[in-house]
Amino acid sequence: MSVSIKNAREIELMRHAGKLLEQVHNELGKMIRPGITTLDIDRAGEKMIRDLGCIPNFKNYNGYPASICTSVNDEVVHGIPSKKRVLREGDIISLDAGLIYEGYHSDAARTYAVGNISPEAQKLMDVTRESFFEGIKYAKAGHHLHEISAAIGNYCESRGYGVVRDLVGHGIGTHLHEDPQIPNFACRSRGIRLRPGMTLAIEPMITMGTWEVAWLDDDWTVVTEDGSLAAHYENTVLITDGEPELLTLTL
Repeated sequence: MSVSIKNAREIELMRHAGKLLEQVHNELGKMIRPGITTLDIDRAGEKMIRDLGCIPNFKNYNGYPASICTSVNDEVVHGIPSKKRVLREGDIISLDAGLIYEGYHSDAARTYAVGNISPEAQKLMDVTRESFFEGIKYAKAGHHLHEISAAIGNYCESRGYGVVRDLVGHGIGTHLHEDPQIPNFACRSRGIRLRPGMTLAIEPMITMGTWEVAWLDDDWTVVTEDGSLAAHYENTVLITDGEPELLTLTL
């Protein structure tokens, strides 16, 4: 395993890539309402990314046909936008997006309510987001990677949710997916020791039912095996000597 340590110039480029992606997510979030299609979201997102002078890093990545992953209800990740997929009152939708700025990648995901949703769906979304923040309490130099994993998984499982095991977070930099892989569940090993300059895409993928998932015939869309709702929350994170820096989220 080769985990890249970014220098000061690279960190500044990744900061900018993250800030621009946050802007895209904030604008896309304003679009979410009953009646729009997932293709509407994708087209708007790609235009925003290109208007910022960046490249949508998901477009054509290993053949993925769109710029924004739009995953509705029981779709965990990698939903393909379509003009036939119309959002309806009560749906939840996860948007996963990334961009390349001067050769450096950012990656972030958010789950949104479509109109009024059930209290159970809202709780799933809240716990998924909260678990990310539980995890990054350990995203500090000197800690071990799987301390993050265990914190996320234990937070969700103790509340009765499923933690997807077939998909994990990842390192990020000049490539969208770099070492290390970042599980969202407790592991037997401690994982690598975290060092300043590491950049990680930490992304809990949580279900209202069991953790098992399946791939649809399009070879991209991942759904819950039991049909339960799923939520996704992700930020690009910089490891520092102190508190982690969230490159795709302003607190």
